[in-house]
Amino acid sequence: GTFIAAYSKRFIMINGYYGATGAMVTQFNRLNVISNNLANVNTAGFKQDDIIIGDFERIFSEKRDILPLENNTKKAAKFLNRNLNKIPIVVEEYTDFNVGDIQKTSNPLDVALKEKNQFFVIQTPSGEKLTRAGNFNIDSGGYLVTKDGFKVLNDKNQPILLSSKYSITIDKNGNIYQNHQIVATFKIVKIDNLNTLKKVGDSMFDFIPDTATIDSNNSTLQGFLEKSNINPIKEMTNLIETNRLVEQYQKVMNTFMDDLNRDAIEKLANVRA
Repeated sequence: GTFIAAYSKRFIMINGYYGATGAMVTQFNRLNVISNNLANVNTAGFKQDDIIIGDFERIFSEKRDILPLENNTKKAAKFLNRNLNKIPIVVEEYTDFNVGDIQKTSNPLDVALKEKNQFFVIQTPSGEKLTRAGNFNIDSGGYLVTKDGFKVLNDKNQPILLSSKYSITIDKNGNIYQNHQIVATFKIVKIDNLNTLKKVGDSMFDFIPDTATIDSNNSTLQGFLEKSNINPIKEMTNLIETNRLVEQYQKVMNTFMDDLNRDAIEKLANVRA
């Protein structure tokens, strides 16, 4: 009886330790997301990432309702594992596509997009990508490129080639003029379901070609730049809050370990033959 009581207590303590560990790992994941957001406060076109935290029991229940599986879990086992089922985990990581602040720069190569579902199409070594970072430059070959050196595409799916002899004017429909003539039109696409996009790096996105509609009508603002949509004050508050939670979980884990070690020495190691 004494042994069973000691074992039961130890089992409950292990469950508690596991719960605190899982919760702390979840907060570490949140810290990574917040830190990356803060690191990109000044990155043009950057979109804020965030996570949704849930628990295993709720997720399992939702999936079980849509799967042809019976709940054969014994009530006793369900009771004993209640702490494990309630461990918080990252349910989903998502991107906030709301438009960031539009800043006037008067730089003719800075171009902002008006709607949150509009994107420039660029050429990369791994295929076409989308971006909202309109802080463009002209490379040594005369091509319009992103800050990372990727070529910007026109509506004919070709890199945009510009002359250094003439000034550049861009109208609201993405048409680029030099010497009073249209020399190119940005390939700008609209994505109806933004959840189909997958972030690549800081300001590029993978996309499904069939979901992209080419439409540059009333889309561009020359001499303006979209900043990131990060709220630095809110993110700093989240960072402080998450750090405090990590510290609290660490204290809980230390307490559990102290109790486990003391219990092992005083009781489990003293079992009589």
